[in-house]
Amino acid sequence: MDLPVESEVEFVVRPADFGDLPKLLLLYRDLNPDDPELALHEAESKFGLLLRITGSAIFIGLLDDEIVSTATVVVVPNLTRAGQPYGLIENVVTAKAKRGRGYGRKTLLQAVATAWDHGCYKVMLLTGSSRPETHNFYRSAGFEQNKTGFQMRRIAARRD
Repeated sequence: MDLPVESEVEFVVRPADFGDLPKLLLLYRDLNPDDPELALHEAESKFGLLLRITGSAIFIGLLDDEIVSTATVVVVPNLTRAGQPYGLIENVVTAKAKRGRGYGRKTLLQAVATAWDHGCYKVMLLTGSSRPETHNFYRSAGFEQNKTGFQMRRIAARRD
């Protein structure tokens, strides 16, 4: 069960910009603390590539000036479903100290709304987590677990 959001007035969700990258990279350490660090100039290059895909964005949830949550949405062009794109959501992260307060859900739902705004016929995500609370979080945000996912990896999966 979510704790109440500390202050609705101070929490804002918006698309990240280049100036947000240093703080965003710090938050990503909560997702994969053992990953090698990404240099800022490389992050800027990768972020620029993401922004070239129409409708795609990294959303950040801000509590005052602190980034406390994030979700990435990629709008994928498609030739089925009458050419309607689909959305992929990745890197849903809430700072460990701020979990359970609704920040992650609001950020995730902004990413979903953006996918809908760009004509996506579905939005999907995968989680590597086996924790019931993680699965419940996604269900409570409106996602249903109804497909079988497969993946092939070049790097080892994280363990939680």
